[in-house]
Amino acid sequence: MSASSSPSVRTSAPTPASAPAAPAPTGSGPTAAELLDFVRRTAADAEVVASLPLDPEGRTWSRLDGPGGSEAWLIGWPPGTGTGWHDHADSIGAFTTAAGALKELSLAARLPTDGWKTLELTEGIDRSRELTTGQGRAFGRHHVHEVLNESATEHAVSVHAYYPPLPRIRRYSRTGDLLRLEQVERPEDWQ
Repeated sequence: MSASSSPSVRTSAPTPASAPAAPAPTGSGPTAAELLDFVRRTAADAEVVASLPLDPEGRTWSRLDGPGGSEAWLIGWPPGTGTGWHDHADSIGAFTTAAGALKELSLAARLPTDGWKTLELTEGIDRSRELTTGQGRAFGRHHVHEVLNESATEHAVSVHAYYPPLPRIRRYSRTGDLLRLEQVERPEDWQ
């Protein structure tokens, strides 16, 4: 791939038709910038951050009141834990590290939203960023990423917000340049 080429993906092995995607927000909810402002303010609130019970074995979370009908979470990350590759479907979002450090691996390419099982990723689309205490980011719809606490000894805590509230999460596995859709989760799966 030449330096001037745009990153892209190649699809193969389409899946059967899936449920229709949730409608895109109509502009009546918060923007990604407003979500980022909310998660930054919340992450700076030491009392809120300290209210999350931390488990040495697995991630913990607590639901928060997000702005404008958004879904928000305070999440604890024991050392060595992560999310695996996933997206938030039709939701925009933001997150900020409130304590410790997190690493985000992401893809700088817009993936097809439905109708595929395996994608061959091309060179140049991988991104990596370290987010230490107070650092965060916003993202658009269909943003594929993995979030990790790579520390061997320290917990991390983060604040996340999504709008509209998560209609589904698609989970992926990755081997080299192959990204494979493994599972689609819906809110009723998280109860």
